[in-house]
Amino acid sequence: MSPRPQSAAESLSTAPASSSTSSDSFTSSTSASLSLWPGLWAIFSKEVRTEFRTRELLVTTAVFALTVVFLFSFSFDPTSEESRRIGPGLLWIAFLFAGTLMLEPAFLREQTNDTLSALRLAPIAPSAILLGKTLANFLFLAITEALLIPVFAVFYNVSVAAVLPGLALVCLLGTLGIVIPGTIFSAVTAHARMRELLLPLLLLPVLTPILIAATESTAALLSDPPEWPAMGLKLLAGADIIFLTAACFLADSLLEE
Repeated sequence: MSPRPQSAAESLSTAPASSSTSSDSFTSSTSASLSLWPGLWAIFSKEVRTEFRTRELLVTTAVFALTVVFLFSFSFDPTSEESRRIGPGLLWIAFLFAGTLMLEPAFLREQTNDTLSALRLAPIAPSAILLGKTLANFLFLAITEALLIPVFAVFYNVSVAAVLPGLALVCLLGTLGIVIPGTIFSAVTAHARMRELLLPLLLLPVLTPILIAATESTAALLSDPPEWPAMGLKLLAGADIIFLTAACFLADSLLEE
């Protein structure tokens, strides 16, 4: 016997069940994505308020980076042509030193009163905790760079006004390439005994392509005549996307005990 064909009433009765299932999955995925932003903003606001209340990290990092640029300028005493050639490398070395110094205590503050356990128990996604700290680290390092670039232009006799938009874009992508893996490795080494030594050892090999691309892009902008570093910007943007994706996927395991 051939199977009885499904009636119109039966097909209508099964249609809402399938549509409601897909609607529920869409609603849950949408609510999960929306719940990320309040938690991210809460962590970011907490980090910013804590730092601006004491200003210990910003002041220490800014003074250290300015000292590096100041000493390099007197050690080399470069001409304007030499500054365009070696200045970008020295500038990003100063950014690297400042970022390493700034990223190390990213998760150490949470160990004082075991607040990281409280954050994990709170209704906040682990990715929101990691991305909120990453955004705060980006802001702190960007402030340091904004203070450092004018000093670099004065001491190294380099004009940056004409290429300031392009230089800002390079600094934006390069800074993201430093703070995203830096925050990840700061979470990895937070409970290590020799974390002061372990963080640079893990971070420097990963940041080598970022530093090369950022240095080459900065050198192209400061050359005479300036050149647009299309390839360097593509490399920086691609690396930032890879690091950001890895941070979102690894957040759960990184914030475990």
